[in-house]
Amino acid sequence: MKVGICGLGRMGSAIAGRVAGGGHDLLVYNRTREKAAPLEAAGARVASPIAEACEEREVVITMVADDEALREVTLGPGGLRDSLPDGAIHMPMGTHGVGVIQELDAAHAEAGQILVAVPVLGRPEVAEQGQLGLVPAGPPDAIDRLRPLFEVVGRRVIEAGERPDGATAVKLAHNFVLGAAIETMGEAFALVRKYGIEPQVLYDVLTDVLFDAPAYKVYGRIIAEEAYDEVGFTVTLALKDANLILGAGDVARVPLPSANIYRDRLLSAVAHGDGELDWAVIAREQAQASGLE
Repeated sequence: MKVGICGLGRMGSAIAGRVAGGGHDLLVYNRTREKAAPLEAAGARVASPIAEACEEREVVITMVADDEALREVTLGPGGLRDSLPDGAIHMPMGTHGVGVIQELDAAHAEAGQILVAVPVLGRPEVAEQGQLGLVPAGPPDAIDRLRPLFEVVGRRVIEAGERPDGATAVKLAHNFVLGAAIETMGEAFALVRKYGIEPQVLYDVLTDVLFDAPAYKVYGRIIAEEAYDEVGFTVTLALKDANLILGAGDVARVPLPSANIYRDRLLSAVAHGDGELDWAVIAREQAQASGLE
């Protein structure tokens, strides 16, 4: 396929590497061109400006940090809406608010283009291995057109219907549950530490007996080893997502009391200067509150 990718952070670069390795015709764009250098060395062509990344593309993937950036690359002068060919697909793969996805869906439809939201489940190292979970939502025929990309990027595809904002809601719910799990683990590790128990003991209990699942294995280990500099997803990005989660709840009139606790823990981590560490560092906030740090 003829593919463009805008946004080459940790996740965007990993996805771009998989697309290029899958034999697709790839154009990449990033505001900071230096981030494209490894992909350029691997054979990808680097576009500048954004409009060039849309030329003759069947699909353009965006993996940008927040809603403001997504609006800019899509609706700004020379952005995707102005530059994509008729019938081309915009595939946002980042975590965004339901409102901006609804807005862009309408804008692309008016321009004769298609929006298929495909948020991803997994850390950058999972993306590098082509093992992401993918949650596409949009017109069924457009989703079918994207399957060659799904095959090189993802391990499993879980379709979420024809409304792109549905996939967004699923991703926000996923991040909410995962964030709450990290918060709960932080509390549990602090409790056993107060009784002189090594964190590894609880880690083994959680991952070998109670929860044999990637979330508990990956983040439980990071908490047990206090390896918060192993950054897959930063506190700053998690705080952005927490605000989106609460915003989605506001729109749908769904109370999310646990989400407020989780957001406050993230906000506290940012206040303590840990905004660029892995989001599992909220466990350290709990440890500090327990008199352990």
